[in-house]
Amino acid sequence: MPLIEAVPNLSEGRNLPLLHRLGRRLRQTPHVRLLGLDPNPCAHRTVFTLLGEPDALLEALFDLFSQAAQHLDMRVQHGAHPRLGAVDVCPLVPLQGVSLPQAAAYARALGQRVGQELHIPVYLYEAAATAPERKNLAFLRRGEYENLAGKLQKLPPDFGPHTFTPSVQKTGATVIGARPILIAFNINLNTTDVLPAQVIAARLRESNGGLKGVKAIGWYMENFRRAQVSCNITDFHAAPLARVFETCQRHAAQLGLQATGCELVGLAPLQALLQAGRHYAPAQRSPRALLQAAANGLNLNEVKPFDPQEQILEIKAGLAAY
Repeated sequence: MPLIEAVPNLSEGRNLPLLHRLGRRLRQTPHVRLLGLDPNPCAHRTVFTLLGEPDALLEALFDLFSQAAQHLDMRVQHGAHPRLGAVDVCPLVPLQGVSLPQAAAYARALGQRVGQELHIPVYLYEAAATAPERKNLAFLRRGEYENLAGKLQKLPPDFGPHTFTPSVQKTGATVIGARPILIAFNINLNTTDVLPAQVIAARLRESNGGLKGVKAIGWYMENFRRAQVSCNITDFHAAPLARVFETCQRHAAQLGLQATGCELVGLAPLQALLQAGRHYAPAQRSPRALLQAAANGLNLNEVKPFDPQEQILEIKAGLAAY
């Protein structure tokens, strides 16, 4: 059976009744499973994780875009996380029986429908991008929502309106694409000062000569009372979780601080956690023991409980036993 993971990120992390209502709608779509719903009120963002057969998944995603357009208003939205629109980004990740080029074709089909029927500006990125410079999400999101009016003129979207209409003022724009699996991985610092987190993030980023496969920003999370280095790990083989954490620890120590623990946002691939477990407990062989070693070594329980059955993609999806 062909399966695609979708990870739509909504620019809403505080209206829990709305978010859970959207979750219930997604659960009602045949052949689609809602694996995760991870809101963050300080980031003002929620990560949904869906798994499904391609055609059914596209229907569920289109409905989510439609609901977000009705209920979210970017004119009053502010949070710690960079964003361009109500559904800020929606990547499709091929998991089983689907190639990356096929996933990109599905992303383009979704983008065309969202642009034409919902009148939302759509930028295509990663494997679905229409130009090399458009592959990079950070490039497309530069200036964020506040500069969208000018962006639509200087960098026309691939689908949807090219002008900042009243409708677009409410919905903002969206970025849709296809990519390999990514891990959202936040590292906690023992400070409330955001500046050290920003300095460390800059040192970690591949674009600055840091770790290959790492994108990072620094922010302060009021709900955790911690500054965090927020990482997107695009290649966990090149940048294993333990290496990212230990590199962050070294940079923090140089600033007189400590990197005390980590947080997974959304779902992470099983192999990434087993890899971390083998780093911290090389004598272990049992997958369960390795997952426990990873949780201990990365201190994944520091700001909220880590549950392998809820946060590891293959286990949550029923593709691997626990």
